[in-house]
Amino acid sequence: MAAQQTPPGQCPQCWQHAYDKSIHRRLGPREDCPECVDHMVNGHPYIVPKGR
Repeated sequence: MAAQQTPPGQCPQCWQHAYDKSIHRRLGPREDCPECVDHMVNGHPYIVPKGR
């Protein structure tokens, strides 16, 4: 799958984890992704700025 550019107003990590399914392939059934859990608890460290 080709890498997709994160659209303005979105979090790059959320965007990558939603569209690059290879990131979660290593997880077992019903196993949470540690990066996603940390991100949900601590919030978005960076949001791509919206253009004017």
